[in-house]
Amino acid sequence: MPPRPVTLEPRSGPRPKTVGPAPHSQVDQLPPPHLREKLSAVLLDAIAGLPDVTTGPSRRAPPGSVGFYMEPASACGDARCFLLGTEFAHVHVMDDGSLHAILPEPLRTAAIEAGWAEPHPLAGQPTISPDTVMIYAPRDDGEAATITALVRRSWENARA
Repeated sequence: MPPRPVTLEPRSGPRPKTVGPAPHSQVDQLPPPHLREKLSAVLLDAIAGLPDVTTGPSRRAPPGSVGFYMEPASACGDARCFLLGTEFAHVHVMDDGSLHAILPEPLRTAAIEAGWAEPHPLAGQPTISPDTVMIYAPRDDGEAATITALVRRSWENARA
């Protein structure tokens, strides 16, 4: 049986401009630094508090980025579920506030179509999961809640 479609409320406004592929960064529609730090902290607390998650420097992102890692004993055995090792997502706290995460189908397509994410330019290349997306930086508390829900689905996907 094919997966059920996923519906997300559309993100307001046009898509942000991005550059990449390495680093893949968001260049406009950025929250001011004080708000970016607050919204990143909300996301960090929510995801770091999930079972079997540890945080640390990302192994795939610029310095200052925080990676979310699944404890190895709890990680699914599919490398497609991870950015690198057991890192299933990371947030660019010191950069633009955007994130990279693994979103499984049909959520990946729904997030892209609703304007919350875009495919990573290198997705599907060797060592880069085809399910890798950039999730745009949250601009307010409501967007932070939606993005937290997306990253939580990435965590669910990464669990054994």
